[in-house]
Amino acid sequence: MVRWTILLVGIVGLTSGCVVFPVRPWERNYLAEPQMQLVPSPVDNLVDEHTYFSKEGASGGQGVGGGGCGCN
Repeated sequence: MVRWTILLVGIVGLTSGCVVFPVRPWERNYLAEPQMQLVPSPVDNLVDEHTYFSKEGASGGQGVGGGGCGCN
């Protein structure tokens, strides 16, 4: 009995998903706001990239270990 209940709850959970509350066309403007973008400010992103580049001493310093001294 418990297995059938777990199976039923799992199937209902998988099939309901996000279809229960779809995003309506007039609500999509909230998702297009600048605050919702992956990089809200391109200028701030460029400054951050420059800081990482300067500190790491190499291009693409994000996520790379070590300091700017070349002792990776």
